[in-house]
Amino acid sequence: MRSGIEFRHVSFTYPGKSAPALQDVSFTIHLDETVALVGQNGAGKTTIVKLLTRLYDPDEGQILLNGRDIREYQLASLHSAIGVIFQDFVHYFFSAGENIGVGRLAEIENRPLIEGAAAKSGADAVITQLPHGYDTTLGRWFDEGSQLSGGEWQKVALARAFMRDAEVLILDEPTASLDARAEYEIFAHMQRLTEGKMALFISHRFSTVRLADRILVLEDGRIKEDGTHEALLAQGGTHAELFHLQAAAYR
Repeated sequence: MRSGIEFRHVSFTYPGKSAPALQDVSFTIHLDETVALVGQNGAGKTTIVKLLTRLYDPDEGQILLNGRDIREYQLASLHSAIGVIFQDFVHYFFSAGENIGVGRLAEIENRPLIEGAAAKSGADAVITQLPHGYDTTLGRWFDEGSQLSGGEWQKVALARAFMRDAEVLILDEPTASLDARAEYEIFAHMQRLTEGKMALFISHRFSTVRLADRILVLEDGRIKEDGTHEALLAQGGTHAELFHLQAAAYR
């Protein structure tokens, strides 16, 4: 990565839908920058992630990586540079180590790498308490399988993203089942782990969102606000309104 990511006048409508999911969206993510996407459900946050990972291509505009349209890259090359975890991640009824190793299949037998990824996501504290550690089968399909809580499964899924050592890390609400403290700790840790890289995350918790270097506020498929947490609070717009509404619940 040399010059980051740029969305340039991107518009997109899902097949079979009439209303656009994104309309004339433009923004950049620079090296060594963490950007948060916020907005109501259906605002277009996950659509940005799907376009960046080329699950879909934009109808109009361009997505540039290092100044080149991402459609010019081979998919395998693009995907190797991006680590992404969605909210609806998969539960594999494999061993704990294999559950993490599938994030980078070529290294699925590399125990030191797997344990390092688990340490980054916080899954190591969960796995070391299992009957056979990283060799413990997860899930209830098998008699000796160990079931995890929703939050514990999420830490395992997050470790898959860290397996890749990707230059772009994308987290699309994968911490929804974690409590506020656990989510805060993961994102605070993520900032340290993404030095010299880029990170994009979606969260509805503003205590976490404020950790980002920049915040993009989406509304009806458009970017309504773009700035730091402090700058957006000073503007008194949508971000400030939502932040104060959520903060009031904790007072």
